[in-house]
Amino acid sequence: MKTTINFKKSVIATFAVASITFSCKDSFLDVLPTGSLREEQLTSVAGVEGALLGTYSMMLGKGFTQLAGPNNWVFGSILGGDANKGTDPGDFSAINPIQRYQADPTNGEFNGTWNAKYEGISRANATIRLATKSTALLDADKKRIIGEARFIRGHFYFELKKIFNNAPYIDETVDYGTGIEKVTNKADLWAKIEADFKFAYDNLPETQGAAGRANKWAAASYLAKAFMFEKKYAEAKALFDLIIANGKTTNGKKYGLVSNYAQIYNAANDNHEESIFATQTSMNTGDVSNSNSYDVLNYPYNTGADGPGNCCGFFTPSFDLVNSFRTDANGLPLLDNSYNSAANAVKNDYGVESKDAFTPDAGNLDPRLDHSVGRRGIPYLDWKEHPGKDWIRSQPYSGPYSTKKYVYYKSQENTLTDGSGWTRGYSVMNYTILRYADILLMAAEAEVEIGSLAKAQEYVNMIRTRAANKASWVTKNGAPAAKYVIGTYDTPWTDKNAARTAVRFERKLELSGEGHRFFDLVRWGIAESTLNAYLANEAKVLSTMFGGAKFTAGKSEYMPIPQTQIDIQGKDILTQNPGY
Repeated sequence: MKTTINFKKSVIATFAVASITFSCKDSFLDVLPTGSLREEQLTSVAGVEGALLGTYSMMLGKGFTQLAGPNNWVFGSILGGDANKGTDPGDFSAINPIQRYQADPTNGEFNGTWNAKYEGISRANATIRLATKSTALLDADKKRIIGEARFIRGHFYFELKKIFNNAPYIDETVDYGTGIEKVTNKADLWAKIEADFKFAYDNLPETQGAAGRANKWAAASYLAKAFMFEKKYAEAKALFDLIIANGKTTNGKKYGLVSNYAQIYNAANDNHEESIFATQTSMNTGDVSNSNSYDVLNYPYNTGADGPGNCCGFFTPSFDLVNSFRTDANGLPLLDNSYNSAANAVKNDYGVESKDAFTPDAGNLDPRLDHSVGRRGIPYLDWKEHPGKDWIRSQPYSGPYSTKKYVYYKSQENTLTDGSGWTRGYSVMNYTILRYADILLMAAEAEVEIGSLAKAQEYVNMIRTRAANKASWVTKNGAPAAKYVIGTYDTPWTDKNAARTAVRFERKLELSGEGHRFFDLVRWGIAESTLNAYLANEAKVLSTMFGGAKFTAGKSEYMPIPQTQIDIQGKDILTQNPGY
C-alpha cells in the first residue's frame, strides 16, 4: 500500500515556503529570491525542511512540459524505439521531429525540459545554502538535509547529462554577484555528479521517516549507475556487490524483486522492496500536477467508461518492442534479431476493425509482453479485453498497440486517481526512477565486462525466474491469456560477446517503456545501427511517422542546447551541441 501520504502532504503544504526561496523564468539563471520572509524564518528547522520538500516536488517536472517528467517517456523510450508518439500527426506535433531525430534547437520542448531540471537544481542549491547557514539544525539533521539536496541535485544533473550532454554546472556557491552569468557548459559533469552522490552516500542514513526520501543505498545505486555510464566497471561492480548484499529501502525493506511482475506497476503496491528511489504523488490536493500528470496523455484513446483515462492515445508501443517478446521452444528470446522477420513477428490487428473477428497470436511469448503492452484480445488490467482499433486514435499513424505499464486499474478509479482535472487520467502511481531489477541487470553488465560470466548469468536468471512466476501471468477465462513460454539460461555462459548481447536484451524486455532504452543504446555505442534498423522496420507500416527518418551518429545521441538559452546567455557562454 502507499505509505508516504504524510510526506506527500508535507510537500504540498511547504511548497509556498519553498517557492519563496527560489523561482524560475525563461532562463535557468533567473533564480533571484521572490519572497520577503526573514532569513531567520528560512533557516529555521521548518524553513529548511520546507525548502527540501519543495525541492523533492520538482522530481515530477511539474509546471514546465510533459517531456520533463521523471519517466523520460519521449527522451528515453520513444527515442529508444520502445514506442512512438502515438495519437495522430497534429496532436502535440512538437514531438514529431524529435522522434524522427530531426528536431532543431528552437523546439520549445527542449527549453521546457532544460528549465525544469534547472528549477530542481536551483531549489537544491537554495536548500543547501539555507541548511549551511542554519543555527537551528542539529549537526546530524544538517548533514542529512544537505545529503538529500545533493542527491536530488545529482539526479537532475544526471538527467541533463543524459539528455543534453553539455550543460552548465551551478552549485550552491554560485549566485548573482558571484559569476553565475559566466558559467559555461564545458564542465566535467560526471565528476560533479559523482561528488554529489558520494556525499549523499556518506551522509544519508539507511532508513528515513518517509518512504519518498533518498537514503544511503539509493545514493549508492545512483553512483553505481553513473559509473556504468562512464564505463568505470570496477568501481560500479564494487558498489553493486555492496548494494546486492546489504541494500535496503528507505522504509527498511531489504532490496529484492517483487514476486509478481504486475505489482511493480500497481499504485496500491508503491514503495515495495524493488523500489530504490521513486517519485511520490498525491491526489485531491487542488492541483493535479501533484499526480503523475506527465503521463496523463498516455492512455488508450476514446475508451469511455470501459477503459482508463479516455485520452489521448499517446505513447504507443512499437512493432519492434512487441516482436522482441517472441521466445523460442526453450522460452528464450531470439537474440539473433530475427524477431522482426515475417515468420516470428507477433500477429496484430493492424487494419482490422474492432467489430470484425480477430484471433491473437498463438506462438510462444514472454509473459511480460502483456504487462507492458495493450493488444487486442488480451485483458487490459481489470477493465476489459483490449478491443483493438477502437482504442487507437490512428492506426495508420501510430500502429495497433496501447501502453499498459503505469496505467491505473478500474478498481482504483477515484481512490488512487484524481478526477478533478480535465480528464480521468491523473493517477497517483509512483514512478520508480531506480528499481532493483535495473541494478541487477547493470550488475550483470559489469560482471560481463570485468567479472564473472556465471554471476552475470545468475543475475539475468533471477529476472527471468520472476517473470516465469505463473501467478503473475495475465489470464483469460481462468487460463493464461496467451501461450506464455519463458525459460532461464541453463547452459553456462562462456562467450563474452554472447553474454553481453543476452544482458542487453534482457534490459530491453524487463525495463521496456520505463525511459531507459535510448540512454542505454547511447552509452553502449550502438545507437546508430540499432535505431536505423528500428526506423527502417517501423517505416514498412508507419510510413507517415518514420519514412525518411534517420539517426545521425555524432549528433542524434544528444538533444540540442535550447536556442532560447543560447540567446539569453550568449554563444560565448553556451556552446551548441555538434550537428545542430
